[in-house]
Amino acid sequence: MNYEIPTYETLSISIESHIAHIQLNRPSELNTMNVAFWRELPVAVRDIDDEAAARVIVISSTGKHFTAGMDVSVFSNPNSLSFAGDRARAAENMRRTVLQLQDTFNALEEVRLPVLVAIQGGCIGGGVDMISAADCRYCTEDAFFTIKETEIGMTADVGTLQRLPHLIPQGLVRELAYTGRKMFADEAKAAGLVNKVFADQQAMLVGVMEIAAAIAKNSPLAVIGCKEMINYTRDHTVADSLDHMATWQAGMFSPEEMMKSFAAKAQRVPAEFEEIAPVRPPLGG
Repeated sequence: MNYEIPTYETLSISIESHIAHIQLNRPSELNTMNVAFWRELPVAVRDIDDEAAARVIVISSTGKHFTAGMDVSVFSNPNSLSFAGDRARAAENMRRTVLQLQDTFNALEEVRLPVLVAIQGGCIGGGVDMISAADCRYCTEDAFFTIKETEIGMTADVGTLQRLPHLIPQGLVRELAYTGRKMFADEAKAAGLVNKVFADQQAMLVGVMEIAAAIAKNSPLAVIGCKEMINYTRDHTVADSLDHMATWQAGMFSPEEMMKSFAAKAQRVPAEFEEIAPVRPPLGG
């Protein structure tokens, strides 16, 4: 399909061989998450998914650090945060703002496509919130992760404390959250936070793109089903998850996809699969 990639202030995007590569692109500001970032990332991710413009998304960054977390401009933005006036109204505004920030990273979970994240240097504060919502994480030897919010007098509120306990042992999550200390690449790998550690950013991008290519060659429908089921079973009982799987399979199982796979293997050629359908508003528009 002909998909025209939008221009963003904080992100650069390329799409090749069914892989969408989103890069955080404010290296001189350590890729801090300014107001524009919080607006742009969910739009970019959902747009790629809605248009079925790729089969997998890779998120990486530029410069020395993946991200230094929340930009101070967000806290001083009068359009999003206001602590003046009636306390109840200020609290309602704060709650709504936090929910909007959370929605930025919810997008990584909610889109149909797998999201892989490639991390170099520091992954600080909001960066941990972000990568916790991705499907798979990879990092360089110099990478480190820190729940920085605790050190600046607040509780992390955009997903780290909700998602990280599903990724690494709860005792370790508590230690990291209570202390705000750095967890370096070797510990992150041992704990299961990252799938693989690479020598440097170049090697990491090559390696992660190879993994993305392996995902992209499979049936998009089958991969979507995997993400749907894994996310569902994380939040439900085994019995409920098995029931959901049976219902999904009753409607989504495609004998044609299997026949294409078998035929391609027999001929020792890559299988050609139809793309997933774009997401369109009800009744068009």
